[in-house]
Amino acid sequence: MSYSSATYLDALKASGDFLSLTRENEFSLPYSSFTLTNGTNVTVHDTGIIEFQPATTSNKDIVLSSAIHGNETAPIEICDQLISAIIKEEMTLKQRVLFIFGNPKSINIGKRFVEENLNRLFNGYHTQEGIASNPERVRAKQLEDVVSDFFSRGSEGSARCHYDLHTAIRGSKNEKFAVYPYLHGKPWKKSQLQFLLSCGVNTVLMMKSAATTFSYYSSFVHGADSFTVELGQVKAFGENDMSRFAKTKETLIALISQESVEYGCFNASDFELFSVYRTINRTCEDFSFPFADDVENFTGFAKGELLATDGQTRYVAEVEGEAIIFPNADVALGQRALLTVIPMQVDSNFI
Repeated sequence: MSYSSATYLDALKASGDFLSLTRENEFSLPYSSFTLTNGTNVTVHDTGIIEFQPATTSNKDIVLSSAIHGNETAPIEICDQLISAIIKEEMTLKQRVLFIFGNPKSINIGKRFVEENLNRLFNGYHTQEGIASNPERVRAKQLEDVVSDFFSRGSEGSARCHYDLHTAIRGSKNEKFAVYPYLHGKPWKKSQLQFLLSCGVNTVLMMKSAATTFSYYSSFVHGADSFTVELGQVKAFGENDMSRFAKTKETLIALISQESVEYGCFNASDFELFSVYRTINRTCEDFSFPFADDVENFTGFAKGELLATDGQTRYVAEVEGEAIIFPNADVALGQRALLTVIPMQVDSNFI
């Protein structure tokens, strides 16, 4: 369905349903804006991209993204509920916030992506030489541009943050966990870990190299406090137990509707922290794991146990308890098929 800006704004004001509007217009919506009676300015940048500017001066510039993978529905539903509450004026904002439904076409087909994994196309990778463009590459560039524009218009000194909300393909021994992008030597922030804990996330994976993910892009290019946040396992719309995400939703509401939020004192014992031990990429068509599809993230292996077979190459656990994260044997050649991690402790690099 194609809308004029006037028609779709009337529908949006009446229903607050930006998700349905996005799904009905997979590839584009005209740029438009309007102001709520409480003074909040609403800007639709394009399909799946909506910005809210509160009437009062904010001290945070917040990006909340979901549907970078279209079949990860729980975060989509959380963001949909928050957007609706703002438009219906059931919530008054104190902070600037940009909501992104990343890949509308993949939402509609209920798949992780259409042609290419969108979360492997950021930090400029969408323009990789020698690879033909496709809708996901176009979208990655558009999302980079809109995030850059959003942060550039923030007040001087405003804190920047980006929480990219996901659910994982398989279950996890630690149901909810976050990925802290590589910071190139900068310290990790205890205050951000406290925020994650308030969301119900006490397991954090510290990356040790640059990446092509959306959260790494915001961290590296814009200096944002940025995380990939995994909130559980992939389920279809209507199958999520939304009570399991209550703490996350409450924490996000407080983040965008309050001038400041206190999360309590940091206690290292509240967290399980892991660092990446190594990345295993798929280089051959003949790639497989020796474990079943229902083996959970963070499952540890004994030293010497087989982790993956890539053609003639066998990868075995090099240290006792080496644990698996994000195993996916179906990735494209050259892409990451598996991360392995080991426990780490809070040290002087946490501030």
